[in-house]
Amino acid sequence: MGLRMTHAETFRRLHDGPRLLQLANCWDAGSARLIESLGAPALATTSAGVAWAQGYPDGDALPVALLVATVRAVTRVSSVPLSVDLESGYSHDPRAVGTAVAAIVDAGAAGINLEDGGEPPELLAAKIAQARTAAAQAGVDLFVNARTDVYLRALAAPPRRVEETLTRAARYRDAGADGIFVPKVVDPTEIRAIAAAAGLPLNVLAWPGLPPAAELSALGVRRLSAGSAIAVDAYRRAATLATAFLHDGSLEPKTEHQATYADLNALFVPR
Repeated sequence: MGLRMTHAETFRRLHDGPRLLQLANCWDAGSARLIESLGAPALATTSAGVAWAQGYPDGDALPVALLVATVRAVTRVSSVPLSVDLESGYSHDPRAVGTAVAAIVDAGAAGINLEDGGEPPELLAAKIAQARTAAAQAGVDLFVNARTDVYLRALAAPPRRVEETLTRAARYRDAGADGIFVPKVVDPTEIRAIAAAAGLPLNVLAWPGLPPAAELSALGVRRLSAGSAIAVDAYRRAATLATAFLHDGSLEPKTEHQATYADLNALFVPR
């Protein structure tokens, strides 16, 4: 209990600055150990990488038991706080999400991500409340990062994206969220507006057109996530080497494999 509490407290403080918290997302114990060895102050999982490593597509298809096993494996080899991407909680039932959160906390998580996706914001608010209750019952001050897909899924017209994001942030904050994650926002003016008015530490996703880390910090961003990008590139490199080897036994590829997130995810979709 003591170590978990220390990790939760440390992870929460990392959002206070002065440095931007940069999370190079891992997907298994090996990638976690490697990333930590490079000086990462905290770890975070990528739902895509974790799912692919277990043979499932990204998108709420991974059995919770396999996610819990991954969390246990990561926390066994690491000594820094871990935040776990729970996608939408793997259920439409907030109580089931609370049960999943309890298992993740027991496995050693210091933080979680929960996303609204295409679902109504009130559903995510209910899930956040259940997550907060489950963590409190475990005696862990879990950092609950609420991801809203307003930008990622184009849930509002461009002129209304900031307003809609802030409306959802307020709802999630009232439900017990500790942070707001807004993937695909890249415009500096919009980033500054969200960071200033959300009332929660702002997390953005590495994305083409996003300002550099130093500028993000000046705009008020507290957390930057790599998301699935590192896992995608690792699989892409593996495909490049395997293609060359299967062709002529060489490990000196002549061309780089160009697999995308969608290509990789399709490999695991049931046929």
